[in-house]
Amino acid sequence: MPNIITKNIPNSITSCNLFCGCIASYMAFMSDFQMAMLFIVLGAVFDFFDGMSARLLDVSSPIGKELDSLADNITFGLAPSAIVFSLFKEVYIPDFISGISDYLPYTAFLISVFSALRLAKFNLDERQTTSFIGMPTPANALFWSSLAIFVHEHQYVAQSFNALCLLLLVVVMSLLLVSELPMFSLKFKNLKWQNNKIRYIFLVVSIILLVLFGISGLAAVIVWYIVLSALTNRKS
Repeated sequence: MPNIITKNIPNSITSCNLFCGCIASYMAFMSDFQMAMLFIVLGAVFDFFDGMSARLLDVSSPIGKELDSLADNITFGLAPSAIVFSLFKEVYIPDFISGISDYLPYTAFLISVFSALRLAKFNLDERQTTSFIGMPTPANALFWSSLAIFVHEHQYVAQSFNALCLLLLVVVMSLLLVSELPMFSLKFKNLKWQNNKIRYIFLVVSIILLVLFGISGLAAVIVWYIVLSALTNRKS
């Protein structure tokens, strides 16, 4: 029988995820993208272990499910929105949209809105037990934090990657969150090539991208994940 301590372990871990998301959001508003990414990753670690601990201890609860979604929307919704909000202030603003330049950063919060929709949809969608339908929110958050680090460290990119490109990317990634695109998960039931060839191909290419580009390569890894999921779905 679960006792008062074991009952609260999963929710405590979820709360750590929420705490990390709050810090990540603050760091993002301060344009400290590396620290923002660090706390997003820490939040993802806590997000992984809260569900695992709930299953192992057999203490799953409705409040835990609600708290998990709330924490996820802060860490993987608000934090990347804050990253993009700050990133808008660094990229070049083309002359033909300079009149709305003061309002453009606020479009970043579309990410929070669509992340919330994605999480609500995930809670109700029984198809997403072994794979995903639409972009997972942690992957989206890692994409934005990695991209921001790359643009921030390579200022020449901020000239070619202008505010209009950033706005279009916000729209595309937001729509991917709630899309019906099937996306594979990285859960291995066994190590056989035949059952996991897509996962192995993804991991090999991802390692190459990370070796070539370092932490900034995570954005490329997420793009590769989207492309491979789309190609896999087209063949199936």
